[in-house]
Amino acid sequence: MEIALFCARINILILLLALCSPCKFIQSPMDLGPLNFRQNANTASIDFGRIHFNSPSAVLRPKSPQAISLLLSFLSGSSFSKITVAARGAAHSIYGQAQALDGIVIEMDALPSNIQVHRKGEREADGVSYADASGGALWVELLEESLKHGLAPRSWTDYLYLSIGGTLSIGGISGQTFKYGPQISNVLQLDVVTGKGEAITCSPSKSSELFYSVLGGLGQFGIITRARILLQEAPEKVKWVRAFYDDFHTFAKDQDLLISTPDLVDYVEGFIVINEQSLKSFSTAFPAHLHFTPKFQSDGRSKVYYCIEYAVHDHSSKDISTEQVVLELSRQMRHLPSQVYIVEVSYYDFLNRVRMEEMSLRSVGLWEVPHPWLNMFVPKSGINEFVGLLLENISAEEFEGPVLIYPLLRDKWDANASVVLPDAADDQVIYIVGMLRSANPASCPAACLQSLLQTNNRIAGAASAVGAKQYIPHHSSPAGWSEHFGRQWARFSARKARFDPLGILAPGQGIFSRRSISISSL
Repeated sequence: MEIALFCARINILILLLALCSPCKFIQSPMDLGPLNFRQNANTASIDFGRIHFNSPSAVLRPKSPQAISLLLSFLSGSSFSKITVAARGAAHSIYGQAQALDGIVIEMDALPSNIQVHRKGEREADGVSYADASGGALWVELLEESLKHGLAPRSWTDYLYLSIGGTLSIGGISGQTFKYGPQISNVLQLDVVTGKGEAITCSPSKSSELFYSVLGGLGQFGIITRARILLQEAPEKVKWVRAFYDDFHTFAKDQDLLISTPDLVDYVEGFIVINEQSLKSFSTAFPAHLHFTPKFQSDGRSKVYYCIEYAVHDHSSKDISTEQVVLELSRQMRHLPSQVYIVEVSYYDFLNRVRMEEMSLRSVGLWEVPHPWLNMFVPKSGINEFVGLLLENISAEEFEGPVLIYPLLRDKWDANASVVLPDAADDQVIYIVGMLRSANPASCPAACLQSLLQTNNRIAGAASAVGAKQYIPHHSSPAGWSEHFGRQWARFSARKARFDPLGILAPGQGIFSRRSISISSL
């Protein structure tokens, strides 16, 4: 009942503001977009994880950032004390993080993408190339537009059909992270609407506390409505290499070798190959037949393999032979004999490689299934123990999906941002380990899914002994969140009190409750 009354009042307010001449930023009600009250908002209760289904009572499809500001300003100054708000981008979250039970979901794709590319040397660019884009725009849209100018962002995620505001709210990582840092380290400026409804342009030198709070802030402090992303010259082609191993230590040493040569190598990832299905899961997009026939059972025991994936950009304007680079690296690497595969693809096809895997899974009905994923940051000092823990807790016969494992460098992350890394400061190298599991309901019904989630919790809990932290974290209790943030908890809480004191934003994260932050604490 409260949400229905609220929707009626705010729609009247939108109309009044649109007719009010002092309201300069509102041209007409159509510029804002109505707040639609829906009895059935099922689409806003579904995400990629398909684990939680929390339906909102209303959905806002804003025509402009001003609509978001108006909504949050009204809420922060009203008596509607129970209403919460979640921003929904591409809905690729796993555990309902972009959902708002009985609250309001803002569908960010309704905002115009408004991608504008500026090349270094132009008056507006001020010495660097960059793109301005809506927080609801997809990374693939930014890629396509920037390539028209021979430019591209430096840092990516593996899957491009994610919203810019969404990945900047968690970090944004891929094989380029060791070289350029996460996506949040490649942002020049943001437009943000705080939980109080304030529309603020922020950067490292202007409203910097909000800027760093929002980057990796899990949506807790504000909604990103525009981002200015750093660009670089885009290569025309990419040498894409995969090499296989049967020993983890050798595999890890070769990954270390690759990330130690950032002047030559542009991308480094890796996989744990635990069964035929996991091998197939990351091979669909690779445009060469892999003559790799691993024996996953040897002397009655399960055997695990590993795969390094790296890439070297081919710039026609640079006097560097990618063939020579790959040849020289191959001479130093210690992969299995004859188990290295090299292909050349366009830069766009390389970055968009997961899309092909998506299409393959969709064709057999295995994309829109539950995804009980677990992603962990693990310090190098604990990676051997963690890999052992992981393999002890998953069934090689039943596991479906890829297991990613690759190194990142701590000094590429800004400590002012809200992302939590392992506390082991002496470890410059941090691994990301991702269990990207699928749970086909035909073979894994509800009880099975719950068992997989319990396994994730067991692994994450045990991993704390080696200092590991969850990436794209999910915790079910305030104590779990406090432990996750550790010594950063006081800063995170203070930022919440400053920018969203009523706890309106991102309820699906389960970090703060509505009105749990006292206004008097500001």
